[in-house]
Amino acid sequence: MKINYFLLLLAPMALLASGGESGGSTDIFPRAVNFLIFAAIMYYYVADAAKQWYVGRKNEIATKLDSIQVKLKESNSKKETALAKVEEAKANARVIVETAKKEALLLADKVAQDADVEIESLSRAFEDRVSIERRKMQRAIVCEVLDEMFKEGSISLDNDEIVKIVNKKVA
Repeated sequence: MKINYFLLLLAPMALLASGGESGGSTDIFPRAVNFLIFAAIMYYYVADAAKQWYVGRKNEIATKLDSIQVKLKESNSKKETALAKVEEAKANARVIVETAKKEALLLADKVAQDADVEIESLSRAFEDRVSIERRKMQRAIVCEVLDEMFKEGSISLDNDEIVKIVNKKVA
């Protein structure tokens, strides 16, 4: 309350103070009235344009904000679909890797079985060849023995002796 009284007492001093050059009155009141008239005229001519510009700018900003929000929602939905696709791709990759491992094991087993079958087949073929070669050798030896016996002719042998001789040669 004391401050209000103090300001009330100081107000006339501030309004009536002059530079001290002249002892006459100041033109502060006419200048203030002229300024108020100027401000009113400016408001009259510029207020509608300023309001329209303000409303237009506000609407433009709101439109841009809405479009940005729509783009943000679209990008978020695209991000979600991309993340879902990434997860799906990871799951598919895991399945493919598991399938590839199983196929590799199956192929390894199949190759091992085929190799065993091939080895067994080669072993049988070798044994068959060995037995065939033995028979050929036995026939050749028998033929040789018989040829010797028939060429000499002087030796007369009965069947038991011939069989013994052949068995000795073969064994």
